[in-house]
Amino acid sequence: MVTEGVEPTNNHAERLLRRGVLWRKNAFGSHSEEGCRFVERLLTVVQTCRLQRRSVLRYLYEALLAHRSGLPSPSLLPAQ
Repeated sequence: MVTEGVEPTNNHAERLLRRGVLWRKNAFGSHSEEGCRFVERLLTVVQTCRLQRRSVLRYLYEALLAHRSGLPSPSLLPAQ
């Protein structure tokens, strides 16, 4: 079924995932469940920040400061 105005493929989604797929291939993946969770969360943060044109390092810095201070993590949701 083809819907007018909708791309028939998910090329955009595939392009968004490509960087993570290539990283996992070159890094040989993770050897533990905790490592897999860390990598998937970090790749999510990186891609989300890039899509929002936010600094990845700035977000990670703020997240680390919040963690060390016992505060909630900064939001990844776009500012309203």
